[in-house]
Amino acid sequence: MSEVPQVTVRKVTRADLLAVHRIEQECFGQPWPYDAFENLLDEPAFLVAERDGAIAGYAVADVTPNFGRDVGHLKDIAVHPEARGEGIGRRLLRSTLVRLRAQGAMVVKLEVRAGNDPAKALYRSEGFEPLRRVPRYYQDGEDAVVMVLDLAEWDGPRS
Repeated sequence: MSEVPQVTVRKVTRADLLAVHRIEQECFGQPWPYDAFENLLDEPAFLVAERDGAIAGYAVADVTPNFGRDVGHLKDIAVHPEARGEGIGRRLLRSTLVRLRAQGAMVVKLEVRAGNDPAKALYRSEGFEPLRRVPRYYQDGEDAVVMVLDLAEWDGPRS
């Protein structure tokens, strides 16, 4: 998969939130409300991917202290449907993992829909391993798969 060279991954700004929310609505049947993104605006690992001057995707993650083994949590990641297949999701994921490691996270966890095979394949390709299945995690009754990555074993962005 080739990445588009004119994609920039950067920290979100307040001016980006409407575009982020629109992508959220486009990508998910049960989207987060706008104010959820507003509340996370100051998170160091709230990133956007900008392609040709427009927001093409985003990732939101945070770090929770955990007795010296702080845990990063990838809360949300999405790429606009028209921008998929260009490596944007992978760039966002890798940039988020770098930020989480810089913030002291030792482990990163995420929840993904059990039926979202493309997302699970992306996470596995970066070293995430399934930990457990959570029955009826989502409002529509679909199970979630909790996946984890030990950042000490992650060798960072690969070409």
